[in-house]
Amino acid sequence: MTVRKPYVRSMEGWWNRVPFFRRYMAREVTAFFVAVYGLVMLAGLVRLSQGQAAFEGWLAQLRGGWSIALHVVLLLVFMYHTYSWFEIMPKTMPPVVIGGRKLAPGTITGLGLAAAAAASTLVLVIAWVLAR
Repeated sequence: MTVRKPYVRSMEGWWNRVPFFRRYMAREVTAFFVAVYGLVMLAGLVRLSQGQAAFEGWLAQLRGGWSIALHVVLLLVFMYHTYSWFEIMPKTMPPVVIGGRKLAPGTITGLGLAAAAAASTLVLVIAWVLAR
């Protein structure tokens, strides 16, 4: 009598075979970068609590070349993260009915992105006015 081995399916690269899973994994990876930026901001808050000299030292570190490069990468990742979440929003929310017609998913995504852009611009303008 022969002993048969059970079939063990390989788990390597399962997500890379289907485009839907590739987009899903890319969206999940961007959440890691959001957490990293949260830690950078938390470090700034800790430095602020330690006094003006510590906070200004933290700001000086943020003006360095590596920090600026990191922030450029983070900006691009955040832009993709924002787009991907607004892209799945119509799939996860109840239908929006206006005038008896269901709002198209692309319209919901576009309106969400426009609202995010408007809010970001408003924050930027307020920060610029307060810095003057």
